[in-house]
Amino acid sequence: MSNAKKLSLIILAFLGAYFIPFRNAAVAGAITEALLMLQEYARQHVLTCLVPAFFIAGAIAVFISQAAVIKYFGAEAKKVLAYGVASVSGTILAVCSCTVLPMFAGIYNRGAGIGPAVTFLYSGPAINVLAIILTARILGFELGLARAVGAIGASIVIGLAMAGIYRKEDLQRTRGAASLMPAQTEENVRPLWKTSLYFLVMILILITATWGRPAEPIGFYEAVWRIHWWLAAGFLVLLGIIILRWFKKPELKTWVDETWTLSLQIFPLLFLGVIFAGLLLGRPGTNAGIVPSSWITYLVGGNSLFANLFASIFGALMYFATLTEIPILQGLIGSGMGKGPALALLLSGPAVSLPSMLVIRSVIGTRKMLVYVSLVVVVATLSGFVYGLT
Repeated sequence: MSNAKKLSLIILAFLGAYFIPFRNAAVAGAITEALLMLQEYARQHVLTCLVPAFFIAGAIAVFISQAAVIKYFGAEAKKVLAYGVASVSGTILAVCSCTVLPMFAGIYNRGAGIGPAVTFLYSGPAINVLAIILTARILGFELGLARAVGAIGASIVIGLAMAGIYRKEDLQRTRGAASLMPAQTEENVRPLWKTSLYFLVMILILITATWGRPAEPIGFYEAVWRIHWWLAAGFLVLLGIIILRWFKKPELKTWVDETWTLSLQIFPLLFLGVIFAGLLLGRPGTNAGIVPSSWITYLVGGNSLFANLFASIFGALMYFATLTEIPILQGLIGSGMGKGPALALLLSGPAVSLPSMLVIRSVIGTRKMLVYVSLVVVVATLSGFVYGLT
């Protein structure tokens, strides 16, 4: 960090300490809310969500062939395959907008094109099978179906738009990565089935460790929830056996180093974003942020274009843990929220958040991050508006 940036941070900290009215009840409450939100995030997401995700991302950087990533997800890959696989990834990964970030960084840094990578980034948290089922059961079948169709379509549209906007730059990046690929020898090639099983076990650890109890009893999901810790422990033991039998110490050291590098890049930005989101909007379902929830309820009433736009922007700024958007929407709909803005929030909220924006910026840059978030807001707004007219 340059001395100018350090000086700017010192000046901002001084001005904040000097002028912020900490004794004001609303300000004090918002600060407390921000810290409580950070505490909830640390307790509910770091060990069970982010730590497994970081190890998966580190493994992608080390053990997935860069040639394979470029071939199937690069800027010149077949669109049907690349976007088809990326757009339904959420049916496997039941993760939130923050947990998907390390994996997004892993495949993007490995040579994936901006389009397929962004499609994966959006669809990972947006196309959650359990969330869609609960949306249909609690908020109505029509809205659940609209969410499923809208999320898959939005992920592809947004990915293709990003690929079109940055096509020339993306081609140069992936071709440059391909030209720097080291030649593979028999010594550093592992059978595909071993690599596949290794990744599958890590993904199963992530899925089972983060398996939440459904708001309503749903046979299979309820049954898995009752034993999810046992399942996670069993897969963790299996992973340990795989590591000991199939991997060499230098490989494992490189894996840990890559995981640590991604953690240092992403963790501080996530925590900073969670604090700011809590300060601004409060925890989901509370009315303790700086922005009163009554304003939000008032602004998302009806099915106007503005209501859909506001719902999309609100969803993009708010942090929603997996499935928490459903009870929040239930309350907002009960307070007069239109069905169009409800869908707009469902399409923007789970897929992006203020904490995730900070991390995305560190991976693809400020300009691309702003374009991506703008596309999410626009697509969610238009989808909600059209749905509200039906």
